[in-house]
Amino acid sequence: MTQTMVPVIFDLDGTLVDPAGGITEGIAAALDGLGLPIPEQHVLDSMVGPKLSDSLEHLAKVPAARVDEVIGRYRSHYRSVGIGQSLLYPGIRELLEFFAESRRPVAVATQKPQGLARLVLEHHGIAGFFASICGASDDESMGANTAPGKVEIVGTALAALHSQPAVMVGDRHQDVAGAMANGIDCIGVSWGFALHGELQEAGAVAVVDTAAQLLKKIEELDAVRAAALSEVQNDGSL
Repeated sequence: MTQTMVPVIFDLDGTLVDPAGGITEGIAAALDGLGLPIPEQHVLDSMVGPKLSDSLEHLAKVPAARVDEVIGRYRSHYRSVGIGQSLLYPGIRELLEFFAESRRPVAVATQKPQGLARLVLEHHGIAGFFASICGASDDESMGANTAPGKVEIVGTALAALHSQPAVMVGDRHQDVAGAMANGIDCIGVSWGFALHGELQEAGAVAVVDTAAQLLKKIEELDAVRAAALSEVQNDGSL
């Protein structure tokens, strides 16, 4: 990697991978199977990204005592059906291949359990592109109070890249918040699950609509970094 090449940390669901109903249908199936109310579709959509136990309790209004049971059913459905429904967003494979060819370090920071995140990436044949895959604890139970949130997960990914001036790429406000808390910028992608204006309001430095636009924005950050390094080197020579 050249000094001016900015490492990239990607969110997973809604950024690299389109769950294509695999998440929301799985949650609905788990709730229905346990005789619990199924939220409206817009509520199910909003549950993609944040920690599942929190979403079930606060968005789906699942009683705390039954959250673990719902998660167990959901994960079983997701492993057997949901992963197979998921799709890579257009241009993502080509973008990752280009980054690999140019030796730009990339990582994943997701609130999906780390082991499951790796399975999803392996399913799509892209796990090998990432220097690290950082996720939540594989124990999603309500009792796992010490499970890391997005801030900690982004921090872990950043440490794995050995580079402070990286950039986060994500589709929800949690991605922006996780990046900002670790002192880095976040580029938002419009193809995920954010509500209109959510990413801008959260503080994303830009919101892009295609993988090509994402590449252009990252290369602009490379240019900014190159200019800053040149200025520092010139100052040091005076």
